[in-house]
Parts: sequence; structure tokens; C-alpha cells
Amino acid sequence: MNYWLVKTEPDTFSWDDLVRDKKAVWDGVRNFQARNNLKAMKNGDLAFFYHTGEEKAIVGIGKIIKEGYPEPKDKDWLAVDIAPDRKLKKPVSLAQIKADKRLTNMVLVRASRLSVQPVKAEEFDIILALSETK
Repeated sequence: MNYWLVKTEPDTFSWDDLVRDKKAVWDGVRNFQARNNLKAMKNGDLAFFYHTGEEKAIVGIGKIIKEGYPEPKDKDWLAVDIAPDRKLKKPVSLAQIKADKRLTNMVLVRASRLSVQPVKAEEFDIILALSETK
């Protein structure tokens, strides 16, 4: 299994929207590196759901339910389907992530603008633990 992080502006599409809709087509990505990450996603992979904007926090975990396929509106780009897996016990903010020395090399810290990014298994576990602490 691989782990990922997908970013969304909560005013456009939030975690609550994903939960309400039960699944979503993850499309509209217009960055070659992010497109390559979408292409690498496999069914069953987990992805942190990150709210950008003022919140700047990981709020939930989605599951990839359909691997990369041509976008319905633009066949030159890829989409995946994602469904909610679970909400984090508490959001993990970008500030918390940056403050944790174990996460210094996380893509979110080094290349923060990338909208679809890989997450190492140990980073995934650390963030899960952070979401459980008071």
C-alpha cells in the first residue's frame, strides 16, 4: 500500500462534501508531478485529505477506489476516484507538521504547493499519532 496527500480548498470541496457524496472524482490537477502521483495511485491506497486556505490542516483519510484514468473533460490529464475512509480524531495543522523534526523531509514541508503528493509510511503513522494527542 502507498500513502498520499491530496489538497483541496474547503470552500470548493471539503471533507464534509466527500463524506456527503460518498465518493468523488479527483480531477482538475494541472501539474505534471501531481499528475504522475495520480497515475501511481492504486486501489486501496490511502490519502490524507488536506484543507488549504486558512485552515491548513489534514482533516481526514480517503481511500483510492478507482485508479488513474483520463479525465472526463480533458483526456490529456488524469483523475482518480476517492472515497472517505475516516475522519482524523483531530486535525493536524501544517504548523504542527513543520514543528515536528521527524517530518522535516515530508513533501508537504519541502514542496508545499504540490496538490497531490506521496507520503512515506512512517510519516503517515506520525501524523496519525499527532491526530490522537491532546
